[in-house]
Amino acid sequence: MPTTAYAQDAADGAEDADDVPVIVVQARRQNETLQEVPVTVTAIGGDTLERYSIDQVADFTSRVPTLNVQVGGSGSGGQLSLRGVGSSNISAAFDSAVAFDYDGVVVSTMRMVQAGFFDVEQVDVLRGPQSLFFGKSATAGVLSLRSANPTSTWEYGVRGSYEFEEKGYLVSGYVSGPITDTLGIRIAGQFNDIDEFQLLQAGTPAVNQKRGLTDFIGRVTLDWNPSDAFRANLKVQYTKNENDGAIGTAEIFCGANGTADPVVLLGGAVTIPAGYNCNTTDQRYYLSDGAAALSAGVPTPSKAAGRGGVPFGETDIWFGRLQFDLDLSETLTLTSVTGLLNMDAVDFDCYSYGGFFPGPGGTRLPGAAGCSDPRNALEQYSQELRLASDFDGPINFMLGAFYEDRTFIFDTAQQGVNISFLGADPITGFTYDWDKTHTTKTEALSFFGSLSWDITEQLELSGGVRWTDESKIQTISVPYVHLFLQGPNFVRPGFFSGPIAFKDDNVSPEVTLRYKASDDINIFASFKTGFKSGGVDNSALPSNSLSQAATSGDFSALIFQSEKAKGGEVGIKSQWADRDVTLNLTGYYYVFEDLQVQNFNAVTIQFVTSNAGELTTKGVDLEAGWRTPIEGLNLSANLSYLDAKYTAQFLQPGGQGGFVDLNGRRGSQAPEWAGNIAADWTVPLSDSLELFLSGNAAYNDGYITDETSLNDYVQPSFWLLDTSVSIGHPDGNWKLALVAQNLTDKVFVITSGGRPFLPGGLDAQGRPRGDDLVLTQNRGRQIFAEVSFKF
Repeated sequence: MPTTAYAQDAADGAEDADDVPVIVVQARRQNETLQEVPVTVTAIGGDTLERYSIDQVADFTSRVPTLNVQVGGSGSGGQLSLRGVGSSNISAAFDSAVAFDYDGVVVSTMRMVQAGFFDVEQVDVLRGPQSLFFGKSATAGVLSLRSANPTSTWEYGVRGSYEFEEKGYLVSGYVSGPITDTLGIRIAGQFNDIDEFQLLQAGTPAVNQKRGLTDFIGRVTLDWNPSDAFRANLKVQYTKNENDGAIGTAEIFCGANGTADPVVLLGGAVTIPAGYNCNTTDQRYYLSDGAAALSAGVPTPSKAAGRGGVPFGETDIWFGRLQFDLDLSETLTLTSVTGLLNMDAVDFDCYSYGGFFPGPGGTRLPGAAGCSDPRNALEQYSQELRLASDFDGPINFMLGAFYEDRTFIFDTAQQGVNISFLGADPITGFTYDWDKTHTTKTEALSFFGSLSWDITEQLELSGGVRWTDESKIQTISVPYVHLFLQGPNFVRPGFFSGPIAFKDDNVSPEVTLRYKASDDINIFASFKTGFKSGGVDNSALPSNSLSQAATSGDFSALIFQSEKAKGGEVGIKSQWADRDVTLNLTGYYYVFEDLQVQNFNAVTIQFVTSNAGELTTKGVDLEAGWRTPIEGLNLSANLSYLDAKYTAQFLQPGGQGGFVDLNGRRGSQAPEWAGNIAADWTVPLSDSLELFLSGNAAYNDGYITDETSLNDYVQPSFWLLDTSVSIGHPDGNWKLALVAQNLTDKVFVITSGGRPFLPGGLDAQGRPRGDDLVLTQNRGRQIFAEVSFKF
């Protein structure tokens, strides 16, 4: 259950004297109850995640209205958006506008989202700017995940499930308990193997007609409490992901002309039939292997070499976090959080999203073009220190400092022109157009301070400010360019840009007034600001933008500006009828300046990075829960109204050589109405047996899926239904469950963009000859049979 988290067991929080669940969140970097913290938070407990077999971030969007998640892609690896504000999933040069806080460390790669999660204590979704306490990015909100910690007694658990739609199985387990009186340990692991993550359309020329994936996650947690004044917690996690291609669940919409537009290369010299069937709801994907003319040679070193154009993906992530809390006195506590992240990801896929060559006997031969072979490597170190007071008086404070050092390498061979249809490079034998490497080094330093003042027993004034200084330096090298492309419109082989620098600093204040009308009613009003640093785009090609910059020596066109947010919200959190009824209401208004946007221009085959002049969001979030008089039956509901519009000039390339101004248009991924209603019913059958029934129905009013024109693709309104039924021991010693996610198999579009290599010009009816769109979609229905044991 979302928000009020009634579906959680008492272990997920605490309980008051009336046996009412009390959910603890860390929205202000300290333990506070969900009903008292003056922040709009949706909390989802680990027990809820297990009951619905949720092990991917994208799977709980139906429980958080206006949260939109896209997983996949060769760039950042995913996208999070909240209340209509998010960041590109294309480029890893962007930080996410919705910060991803993993066990207290804000990680800068969405591939942590892509990898999935398990053994989770709680997930909190904080809405609105959160720069004061979370620092990095967080202009739109925070998705905070806390993994489980060692238990006070020895405990063992194992879970296994089989998923019938995608033919996948999952096994996980943990061992947890005290090694000594002061040292606890928790070892947990999960393996997930999906055989039919994607089924290809009949006739797709590909070696793998079923695209699968595997995930392994292993984590060790040590919790050391040698004295009442010192506590230390260490987490080390390894994640391994393998799949049959970087492209996720992407279908092709054939546009107004209703035909599958051919893949047109080299100014029309090469025309390849598209091959796909234009059916965007059958969950059958046309993902051809790379054309033979483009697959023979790959610049080295490359894991794609020798694979013959067959897509694949591999990601390795090491994550470590050390936190200690030291009580300097009875009233002062020093907290240190050290984070380390090392990621190495390689993949190969072809981004024409179509193509085949006729073979003998009516067969089809691989004909995909636009292939790329990227390596994304990240090393991130972060250190945060916080000093917090706990005085008996009315005033308390928190002071903090944060430092991050990050190096990101984006090394990719690409086929943007596909010149090797005329012949491989006669010198090297390579069939790629070029190989380029973007290396971006980021250093961020910030200091913050917050103060809370209990003016009276009922009235609290709190606020603070964060100062941030962030610098980024990028270098671009192009060691290889196909001989046939070497000329005035491309950079020369061996090109090196030298340092391209970006630097910015910011002051982000925040102030909140909270009035405790009673023990069960809290009213608050907040003014908040947010900041997300700009940087240097890493999608520039050796043709187009990069060649122009190299000629002039001016690389300023590759720089995008910092994103800022300013606004506020007012809310009330209340409980009624002996706390059986919970009702929370928040109204908000925010203005985002220089919103960072990246889109794909399918005509120029070029990613376009820009800053939207201004996006204004306003709306209302309503959250309700009811512990009904029927024993064990709990109901909850969420409803969000959102009005998100561009409110200043925002020019985007129009595709026919001009520009279009999106001023006044609604923002993307911004439904006007979204909400859900959920029910949990625990039915005792005996002292050792209980039945659990649960359901969640979510509604989305629909939204625009792109931000390139005034007539972008619109996802119509839709409903989603999740259900769960289980039987087992009341203490969780054993359980059998049947779980359905998206029971009605509703397929909806998350984002859209122009399909590369479209034909230009207009047809006889005046419509674009090439108007096909790439639609990224959800996974469809999943049905799990699950068994678990706990000792």
